[in-house]
Amino acid sequence: MPDTNRLPDIAPLAVTMGDPAGIGGDITLAAWLTREATGVPPFVLIDDADRIAGLAERLGWAVPVARIEQPAQAVALFPKALPVLHRPLPVPVQPGKPTSATADAVCAAIAEAVALVRTGAASAVVTNPINKDVLQHAGFRFPGHTEYLADLAGTGDVPVMMLACPALRVVPVTIHIPLEAVAQTLTTAAIVHAGRVTAQALARDFGIARPRLAVAGLNPHAGERGRMGDQETRIIAPAVEALRDEGLTVSGPLPADTLFHPAARARHDAVLCMYHDQALIPIKTVDFAGGVNVTLGLPFVRTSPDHGTAFDIAGQGTAQPDSLVAALHMAATMVAHRQRTAAEGPGR
Repeated sequence: MPDTNRLPDIAPLAVTMGDPAGIGGDITLAAWLTREATGVPPFVLIDDADRIAGLAERLGWAVPVARIEQPAQAVALFPKALPVLHRPLPVPVQPGKPTSATADAVCAAIAEAVALVRTGAASAVVTNPINKDVLQHAGFRFPGHTEYLADLAGTGDVPVMMLACPALRVVPVTIHIPLEAVAQTLTTAAIVHAGRVTAQALARDFGIARPRLAVAGLNPHAGERGRMGDQETRIIAPAVEALRDEGLTVSGPLPADTLFHPAARARHDAVLCMYHDQALIPIKTVDFAGGVNVTLGLPFVRTSPDHGTAFDIAGQGTAQPDSLVAALHMAATMVAHRQRTAAEGPGR
C-alpha cells in the first residue's frame, strides 16, 4: 500500500458518482470508512448528497456527509466527513434498479470531474462504474468511459486502456470487439500507438525511467512461425521493430501462455495484449480485488475500479472497496510522479 503521507501535497481527487443504482455509493462510503486503515488520499465525491447520506443511514454506517462548495474544502474536512459536491439527481433511485433518467447526471459528473482537474481544483479523476447500456438508451454516443474521457480531453489522440496492480500491468490493443474480429482489426499502427503511449506513461506517471514492454502474440505459441497464423510475422513483429527503432525496450511477439507467471512478470513492466481477455484474465487472476483501470494518453490522470456496477448487490453493503481504494492510491501516486517529471524536465 503506497504511503500517501509521503507524497507531495496535491489537490483532492475528484470521484464521480457512477451509475447511482450500482455499487458506486457503497464502495465510496466504504473507502471513506477505511481512510485511517488504508491511508486513502483525500477525495471529493460528485454526487447527490441526500442519496449518499440516505444510503449510509440505511446501511447503518457512521459516515457524516458534508456538502461543500469548492473542492479545496475537502482536504480539511476529509478526516471527519465525506465531502460531497451536491448535484441533485432528477429522480429518486433505488439500488439495483437502473434508469436512463439519471444518464445526464452521470455524464455531467464525469465532465465536471474533468473540468475540476483541468483547472487545478482537483488533482485526478477517479470514476465509479457506469453501465453503458443504461447511458446509451438515453443517447450516450460513446462506447464507454474511455472514449468519453478522450472526447472531453479534446486532444484528438486515441487513449489507451491499462489494467494495473502491483504485480502486473496489461494493455489490450483491441478492446470491446468480438473475438472473431480481432484478427481483422489488429494493425501494426495500433500496436505501435499502444506501445508508445504505454512507455510514455510508465516513465511520466509511474516513475519507470526505461520501461520494458513485452508484446504477446495473437495465436497459440505466437503462431509457430506461421504454422498457426501469420499475424505475428505480418503485423506484430513489424510493430515490435518499429518501437525498438524509437529507442524503446520491447520483446516479442511472445507466447501468451508463458507471459504471466511470476518469473516472466519480473522481466517486463507492462504487457501489450492483442485482445480483451488476453489482458483481463491474467490480471483478474493475479489480483481480482485490487486491479485498477487506468486511461493512458490523457492530459490528466484518470483511474477507476476494475469492475462493473454490480446491480445485484448494490445497496447491501457487501461490495468490497479494495479496487476503488487501489484506484485512489494509484491516482495520487501518478499525479505525484507526473509533478516530479514536469519539475525535473525532459533532460532528467
